[in-house]
Amino acid sequence: MTIPSPTYKIKSYSKPARWLHWSVAVLVLAMIPVGFLMVQEGLPRSLQNNLFISHKNVGVLILVLVVIRILYRWRRPPPPPAPHLPEWQVRVSKITHGLLYTLLFVMPVAGYIRVRAGGFPIEALDALGLPTLVQKSEALAGFAKSVHFYGAWAIALLVALHIAAALQHGLIKRDGVMSRMWPRQD
Repeated sequence: MTIPSPTYKIKSYSKPARWLHWSVAVLVLAMIPVGFLMVQEGLPRSLQNNLFISHKNVGVLILVLVVIRILYRWRRPPPPPAPHLPEWQVRVSKITHGLLYTLLFVMPVAGYIRVRAGGFPIEALDALGLPTLVQKSEALAGFAKSVHFYGAWAIALLVALHIAAALQHGLIKRDGVMSRMWPRQD
């Protein structure tokens, strides 16, 4: 069990950064099973339609939150890594976070392109009167569908790795790393 030295305090993420993290986390954790379930054959059509509609519209919300999160992170960089972490863990963490941010942006964009290029609606955007930014194209829809499919497996794997690392720091090592992002009252 690694316990940080009392001579330093591990710096936490800001309240807005934690709020954005947990908002996106909850939505993504809901989207992964919905995304895999909605494409299963044999589902009642009404259930499948509702799953597709919610998946598309929550995807729009995730994209908005991720863009806000990236802009916030650019304007207010995260605290430095905990000084007791080995360099390899810091590197793996940076790579994992970079891939997660990339996929959190790419997945909704690929989903948007797949849906719009396939000629389908995105109800929340249509209700707002936002124009379609992609013309109908089966080739483009097929490419975006592949990106979205493989990205789903990649993001599921990265989310599992991220959760495992957080739990290892929070429950096994109890070294204060997980508490940097844990929601709490300030």
